[in-house]
Amino acid sequence: MTVELHVEAPEEVTEGESADLTCKTTCSLTDPTFIWYKDGRPLTTKTIKNNQLHLQTVSSEDAGSYSCAVRGDQHLHSTAHRLRVRYPPKSVSVSISPSGEIVEGSSVTLTCSSDGNPPVKNYTWFKEGGASPAGSGQNYNIISITADHTGLHYCEAQNDHGALNGTVMVSVKSQSLFAVWIAVGVGSFVLLLITVLICDYRMKAMKTTSPVHLLKTSPVYTRMLL
Repeated sequence: MTVELHVEAPEEVTEGESADLTCKTTCSLTDPTFIWYKDGRPLTTKTIKNNQLHLQTVSSEDAGSYSCAVRGDQHLHSTAHRLRVRYPPKSVSVSISPSGEIVEGSSVTLTCSSDGNPPVKNYTWFKEGGASPAGSGQNYNIISITADHTGLHYCEAQNDHGALNGTVMVSVKSQSLFAVWIAVGVGSFVLLLITVLICDYRMKAMKTTSPVHLLKTSPVYTRMLL
């Protein structure tokens, strides 16, 4: 006798709710023991009662493909049923491009990323201490950044089931301070170059005025050689 099984369960469930999955068969079985699988692996940590799998408090990790079988005929799985879980945004992160030192007057893009089901549809940007939103959309472009942009920025990611914030610290170096650092660097290089040239000149001068050199070029020394 071939055992035909199928799973009855909701298509979608919201995180935090409970859900029941039922293993149905068209055959008359005597006291069967049902085995449940998630993504092809046996489930051992969930509540199984008779032919029913009970998910007490559904989380996003419960999303997946479920099937069932009867002990003794484990090779005869039911058709898989995909359970989708709706949940608010999670793991919100913010990145800065380009990375590295931010100089006043340059262009900077802040990007907000998150995981949610359904996907996040609203991104709103704020700056700490600001009275109103600074921008919207997954990418926040600052064309000509100023020192006033220095501080904590955060994006709010929102879908139909909730919202979550992600933050990033933006540090802007003043253009005048940047110019001072350049001037200091150039000045140090020029000073080092002058010092090397002076030392080189003195070394050559010392060789020119050495006693041996004077002796070789004096008239007396010349006559003695003759």
